[in-house]
Amino acid sequence: MKGFSEKIETVQEYYFSAKLREVNQMIADGKPIINLGIGSPDLAPDKKVIEALKNTADNPQAHGYQSYQGIPELRIAFADFYARAYGVNLQPDKEILPLMGSKEGIMHISMTFLNPGDEVLIPNPGYPTYTSVTNLLQAKPVFYSLDLNQKGRPDFESIERRDLSKVKLMWINYPHMPTGAQGSTEILEELVAFAKRHQIVLLHDNPYSHILTEKPQSILSINGAEEVALELNSLSKTFNMPGWRVGMLAGRADWLQKILKVKSNMDSGMFLGLQKGAIAALGLGKSWFEDLDELYQNRRKLVWKLADKLNLTYAQDAAGLFVWCKVPEGKTAEEIVDSLLYEKYIFVTPGKIFGTEGENYIRFSLCMPEFKILEAIKRI
Repeated sequence: MKGFSEKIETVQEYYFSAKLREVNQMIADGKPIINLGIGSPDLAPDKKVIEALKNTADNPQAHGYQSYQGIPELRIAFADFYARAYGVNLQPDKEILPLMGSKEGIMHISMTFLNPGDEVLIPNPGYPTYTSVTNLLQAKPVFYSLDLNQKGRPDFESIERRDLSKVKLMWINYPHMPTGAQGSTEILEELVAFAKRHQIVLLHDNPYSHILTEKPQSILSINGAEEVALELNSLSKTFNMPGWRVGMLAGRADWLQKILKVKSNMDSGMFLGLQKGAIAALGLGKSWFEDLDELYQNRRKLVWKLADKLNLTYAQDAAGLFVWCKVPEGKTAEEIVDSLLYEKYIFVTPGKIFGTEGENYIRFSLCMPEFKILEAIKRI
């Protein structure tokens, strides 16, 4: 045995992978854990989605390898969804690439564009996978700040002061995870202009656009974005299908062809039943989103009460599946997180796992029934 790749030393095990082992052991030991940490929807998909999966699984011809690009009906369903939801017209056969979850896409995109030594702009705080994938590919993460008082506007002034000659990619994410900053048309326009000015590829990770938002938005709706931007989207949060691993990538046909070269060497296509279920989900009407919105609004109000009991502060105009809370002066997030877990058996996420600017924050998930959140309030 001659040892492992040096690349493995550049990343840590994903926080939830390690922490949930501890939490699950506490549950096995009889502790009544309430999990307000991870953002995995606890609700079922629509019945039409389940039926589509079942009906396909009953077909003996449905279990073979599938196309790396997904069946044409799935790409058409994604295109129709983008036209209805965002006012964006995409060519199903050229500008849409279905993925086995958008997390997969983060790796495939990065492998397509990055060489060792290239630089990647990553929001701080932000999704840890952007950083870990960048490190695995021996590129360099370059972190930028967001102004939460301006809907999560990047600190363009600070970014522009640095040398950007080696920056190839920029990750953006609105509504932003973990803070819930909604972004705006003006911010997306600034980002497109910035990317053009510096010849940077914008990568918009967009899984939360239908969760507690005023108006779902795609960066591809911005004039000129089709030249510089790609967008990841996912059915995990919007349609309660995280374990199905169905996502998509949209944007320039020539870029998607390059990414497909990587993807086709990494997987063998998505099970047909999952694709048929995804088509059913993408065709759901307006009432699906209205019902989901009402449910999450009710849960969020209860989480706000929980945060109030802990003297935490938060923004009420945030979107997405989480409540991002600042800890009071004189306390640390780590103290509160540990106290909640080991004394009250409530699991929440420390903000520091999302970057240095999350150090004094805690994130609560809305993926828990109201009676469980009420129980957490009682324990406090």
